Amino acid sequence: MNRGEPADYRRGIRINRSQFIQQILQVFFVGLAVGMERTVLPAMARKDFGVAKGSFLFLLSFVLSFGLVKGALNFVAGSLADRMGRKRVLIFGWLAALPIPFLIFFATNWWWIVVANVFLGVNQGFAWSMTVTSKLDITRPEERGLATGLNESAGYLAMGIAGIATGYLSIRFGSRASLFVFGLAVILIALIFARFFVRETLPWAQAEHGEHKNGTFTGPRPRFPRDVSDHPGLREIFLLVSFRHPTFRALSQAGVANKIADTLVWGLFPVYFRNRGLSLLDIGWVTGIYAMVWGVLQIGTGYLSDRIGRKIPIVGGLWCLGGGIAGVAAGDDRLSWGISSVVMGTGMALLYPNLVAAVGDISPPAWRSRALGTYRYWRDTGYAIGAVLLGWVAQWRQDVEIAFWLTAGLLLLSGFWVAAFSEETHPHLNPAEESS
Repeated sequence: MNRGEPADYRRGIRINRSQFIQQILQVFFVGLAVGMERTVLPAMARKDFGVAKGSFLFLLSFVLSFGLVKGALNFVAGSLADRMGRKRVLIFGWLAALPIPFLIFFATNWWWIVVANVFLGVNQGFAWSMTVTSKLDITRPEERGLATGLNESAGYLAMGIAGIATGYLSIRFGSRASLFVFGLAVILIALIFARFFVRETLPWAQAEHGEHKNGTFTGPRPRFPRDVSDHPGLREIFLLVSFRHPTFRALSQAGVANKIADTLVWGLFPVYFRNRGLSLLDIGWVTGIYAMVWGVLQIGTGYLSDRIGRKIPIVGGLWCLGGGIAGVAAGDDRLSWGISSVVMGTGMALLYPNLVAAVGDISPPAWRSRALGTYRYWRDTGYAIGAVLLGWVAQWRQDVEIAFWLTAGLLLLSGFWVAAFSEETHPHLNPAEESS
């Protein structure tokens, strides 16, 4: 226990393991909710909803609506969580998810799916954001990589499981019925657990803020931004994280780049592989392998960054992800596509939790949730940017493959940006000077 730290609000994974596990369960449910769409919906677009062949922009409109709403709600969630608490925002997220299975089940055209993904964006923006923020509240600085790794691991492992499970269920029971039952069950169970078992973690953040303020915090000094007002407002925090601070700025653009890549997987992988003769089940396995490798390895990559720092895994992950995408475009059989999916998942595992951990490292606890919300705003707006950019390019050329090469190039450049223009954020490996 740190000197000056209230007994009820001691930080650490072990000491708060009960609540940590509850938050792991929550993000697992969130991953199931978004993962259920990834195999089935794009493959249903033409047959069930009349989306014309080659209408890539219209096809990706459901990812566009998701990305715009989730990005904006990430930012709103950060502000709400600092004012009204993490738990309440989490519950709001699950209440917003209730219409999704009904909209998919009763959909008469593709616009119903677009609307369903507006609600999915609200759910993800509120619920996933709170699982990350709550874990950072109750863990120590040297555990942030492990904490975010476990969080994202649970979410993306669930995403891969849901993609494969709904692929099997759709073959057996039909796509709409499977998504309806699967989705409604996940949402209701998650809502019950959030209401009765999750504890509010805002007091932990307030206790940590008090330690920094009164000088009782022990350990290496985090590299918090200078030239920030004592009580910054939303506008100041947004501008700082988005544009003014070089490390925050580099991390935010990397978040955009990795979500452009995930848009490719979500919206265009099923089309690409369908055109090359893979069955719905085969597509589920290829995309599921990517998500599950991403999910499982984050446990190790988050812990790795607690030992070697955040910057090396982030840069390596961006380049690894880009290489895997290029490998998919260059491949021509299930084996090569499967190997490339493993490479992609490894890249995502290296960069994804460590971007969040890096933002958390240099965000003061008094406005950490708002800083994370701003980063997550840009990261998940990457879905919308990717939907427009990749959809337009694919439609212009009437060829999906060009979107793969474009995405690989963007990831390469993003890695160079982080390497050149950001600093190491781990407080133990690169602490701030005493005078800062």
